[in-house]
Amino acid sequence: VQLAESGGGLVQPGGSLRLSCTASGFAFSDYDMSWYRQAPGKGRELVATISATGSSRAYADFVKGRFTISRDNAKNTVSLQMNSLKADDTAVYYCKARPTYWGQGTQVTVSS
Repeated sequence: VQLAESGGGLVQPGGSLRLSCTASGFAFSDYDMSWYRQAPGKGRELVATISATGSSRAYADFVKGRFTISRDNAKNTVSLQMNSLKADDTAVYYCKARPTYWGQGTQVTVSS
């Protein structure tokens, strides 16, 4: 089983990034998928979730209207489009196949 995140980096406040997570080794289309994040010195927090079929999405209040989660079951990928980024969005972002599998994370730094 592997979940590999990519797309992190350094971006200025107000900018955008798109994170991707590619899955292998399990039946991706059977799993709800989530993005979590962990900022320095803080606990891991749920950012967004998408259902196995992609028909349902849910977001944390602090990203509503700015982030969009999507998935492509044909490509075994889940993505997180992040717009209007703020310094507070700086964190390591992880994807998760609920409830079981975690990726290794990708760093997002929002700074001028």
